[in-house]
Amino acid sequence: MMMNLFSSFDPSSNFNSSLNWSSTFLGLIFIPPMFWLIPSRLNFLWMKIIMTLHKEFKTLMGPNSQGSTLIFITLFSIILFNNFLGLFPYIFTSTSHMTMTLSLALPLWLSFMIFGWLNNTLHMLAHLVPQGTPGILMPFMVCIETISNIIRPGTLAIRLSANMIAGHLLMTLLGNTGSMLSIFLLNFLIMVQILLLTLETAVSMIQSYVFAILSTLYSSEVN
Repeated sequence: MMMNLFSSFDPSSNFNSSLNWSSTFLGLIFIPPMFWLIPSRLNFLWMKIIMTLHKEFKTLMGPNSQGSTLIFITLFSIILFNNFLGLFPYIFTSTSHMTMTLSLALPLWLSFMIFGWLNNTLHMLAHLVPQGTPGILMPFMVCIETISNIIRPGTLAIRLSANMIAGHLLMTLLGNTGSMLSIFLLNFLIMVQILLLTLETAVSMIQSYVFAILSTLYSSEVN
């Protein structure tokens, strides 16, 4: 049962495993280039979201971060498209795999660390000891802060993939019981599935925002 349940996240379980990861770029394929040029309500809403994110990221990173916010807005967009498209039937959810999430988190974290330690070495060393720490606790705080810094890319990747897996597993588990229920219970199950789908839509948006905002915070710490 567990084998069949988790096989929905296996790229090789579908008819052509080589095309599964192409779902990562479905958002770019389905959105025509004219969408960004022709004014519409959807276009206005998306531009409003981008400008709101730009202002929030700029506040976190400082006034001299005009181009840097574009990186995290793009990161938010990629994760949001993949999370949302994964809710549709027969579309592979690439963000439910550590291969995808760790590929996004680890290069970002490494670039922040290399930039910080090369350009702001004293600031990075001072960041290992929080202000007001007693002298006797400083060696322990250095160890704790170092470990918490090292596991950051792992926590970013696991948080995103675990949230995507949890919702999909629950919907898959409920969907597999539909053939064994009566008409009344089946209608109730459909209502529950709709509510779960609404919840998963909100989770897909929230998790993409959390990933982008935490990456922005990690970036602001090295400046």
